[in-house]
Amino acid sequence: EEEEEVEEKPVIEEVISSPTESLSETEINTEKTDKEVEKEKASSSEDPETKELEMDDWLFDFAHLFRTHVGIDPDAHIDLHELGMELCSEALEETVTSEKAQPLFDKASAKFQEVAALAFFNWGNVHMCAARKRIPLDESAGKEVVAAQLQTAYEWVKERYTLAKEKYEQALSIKPDFYEGLLALGQQQFEMAKLHWSYLLAQKIDISGWDPSETLNLFDSAEAKMKDATEMWEKLEEQRMDDLKNPNSNKKEEVSKRRKKQGGDGNEEVSETITAEEAAEQATAMRSQIHLFWGNMLFERSQVECKIGKDGWNKNLDSAVERFKLAGASEADIATVVKNHCSNEAAATEGDEKKVPAP
Repeated sequence: EEEEEVEEKPVIEEVISSPTESLSETEINTEKTDKEVEKEKASSSEDPETKELEMDDWLFDFAHLFRTHVGIDPDAHIDLHELGMELCSEALEETVTSEKAQPLFDKASAKFQEVAALAFFNWGNVHMCAARKRIPLDESAGKEVVAAQLQTAYEWVKERYTLAKEKYEQALSIKPDFYEGLLALGQQQFEMAKLHWSYLLAQKIDISGWDPSETLNLFDSAEAKMKDATEMWEKLEEQRMDDLKNPNSNKKEEVSKRRKKQGGDGNEEVSETITAEEAAEQATAMRSQIHLFWGNMLFERSQVECKIGKDGWNKNLDSAVERFKLAGASEADIATVVKNHCSNEAAATEGDEKKVPAP
């Protein structure tokens, strides 16, 4: 049992440090937390007959993977479930037909709806993580080796991306205003577009006769979903800020607690309150990540368009640079990335994919 656990942890760490991580994510610190060290020590001295701690270790590692690599809180559904149960219990204490009880049932229903949407969202993220883990982009390997690996893995990875898309769409069918699901769909479409392009290069065929419509449509779809998700998030963020600033708002305590938890790394105790200033800082960080992801998406599209000789690639490159600036990327990082764009002859010969690091 313990040998299996030791084998699993490097796999999780490798997924987190994969060079194909979501472009909108910040750099991940893979050093072990004190909690992980404590859990490993406890596991090594545990009686073989006790299995609970081993399961706890696995769940903890997988939760840590989700927090860092995917950017979500795996415990959020637990909080929502508990809140939904509390609202149901409170409503049942009233007369079911009373005016006070029905709004509580409505609120409880909304919370359980979000729980269900989060379940499909997390399910989709599992498929995306698995697909990224399988994509071989070892820069130390030769180009011939990388191309062969990509060609072999193409169908498997494509299937995983498709499964992820289905789960995200199910999450949105349950909760149409679930902006996280839209952002994830945008990410999925972007990754699919990159997969198509990588596979094309791996085949080493003449791209002059290649039909780019499917790949460009994926880029269009990714950007459209990013735009819709951003608008949805901005509206929700505005409402949350209003609730936090309004001392009489009955939503203040709920919003405050959930936002505070989202801002932590999952290893410290959660404070009961969050100030409007702290909420604004978190919103700024989120907005920066959206700009960064959007910029990288536009940058990759401009690379594809430049390679196939499509007009307008430089406009997308300029838009990408603007997004990088809005994200807070340094001038040096931006200059380096632009220099390595395929429109630069030296960069085109090198053929390496460059991205702006998170600020």
